[in-house]
Amino acid sequence: MARGERILVVGPAWVGDMVMAQSLLHLLRERDAGALIDVIGPPWSVPLTARMPEVRRGIALDVRHGELALLRRWRLGRSLRGAYDRAIVLPRSFKAALPPWAARVPLRTGFAAEGRRWLLSDPRPLDRAVLDQTVKRFLALGLPVGAPLPGSPPQPALRVDPANRDALLGRFGLGRAPAVALMPGAAYGPAKQWPIEYYAELAAAIVADGEEVWVLGSAGERPLGERICAVAGPGASNLCGQTRLEDSVDLLSAARAAVSNDSGLMHVAAAAGTRVIALYGSSSPRFTPPLTARAVIHYLDLDCSPCFQRECPLGHLNCLRGITVAAVKASLG
Repeated sequence: MARGERILVVGPAWVGDMVMAQSLLHLLRERDAGALIDVIGPPWSVPLTARMPEVRRGIALDVRHGELALLRRWRLGRSLRGAYDRAIVLPRSFKAALPPWAARVPLRTGFAAEGRRWLLSDPRPLDRAVLDQTVKRFLALGLPVGAPLPGSPPQPALRVDPANRDALLGRFGLGRAPAVALMPGAAYGPAKQWPIEYYAELAAAIVADGEEVWVLGSAGERPLGERICAVAGPGASNLCGQTRLEDSVDLLSAARAAVSNDSGLMHVAAAAGTRVIALYGSSSPRFTPPLTARAVIHYLDLDCSPCFQRECPLGHLNCLRGITVAAVKASLG
């Protein structure tokens, strides 16, 4: 039997984008069932690849967010020489294209940007009008030039570890009642964050209905969880900073629903099979929607949005303040 193509994918740094990249990985395996796919990513997003059945190996690149680390990237690429037939570079930065070039991968595909054409053997123009979603851009890089995109993108589906899920529920004393997960953070910036007082009011209403609230996020978001739980009282658990990214997959699979800003954990929840209530402000659900049929999207589509800014340039955050707690609560059913 012929060996499948050996493919190196340079994955995105953002957690949500790494989840959406699974649509591309699924497409590659669909086109070549024997493909051997490895994914490079930073330490905070590459652990998700262990939950993607399409991936043979996740390769961690030890960099900080936004760090150039060109020599480190070159050394990683050099260590991979001779191992791949093809590389797909998802980020559009110069630095992201360096490892496949250093690895001397014969076919290196990516969008032409940041003066990196010479690092790519197959530089592609980015038609933003046609490729109007992040997932479409990823899929286009996995197809021959001019090939049509799938009618609908393959939905990411992260593997759940039932044993780890049960251990987490036991460790934190969770699961005695139906649970709603709340993800109040957004690493990109506050213009993506529904007001924390709204999350707290919602949590109190959920607990009053006899359900549990699980607040998920990073260690830096722990104060947000504390504020929510202080208002909601017993029945609300602040898990921010107490779980790994992989643990979030398992916990979210056990929640009946998740309420989230447009964040990495929103995409993780969708890929874990959870019903998602997604809240959009400075970003747009037309560009980065949760890739699931089980989503309810709240987006006001004001004249000033989407602005894609980290902080509200007008200072009022009306795009999120106008999404009421009552409307979100009603979406939970």
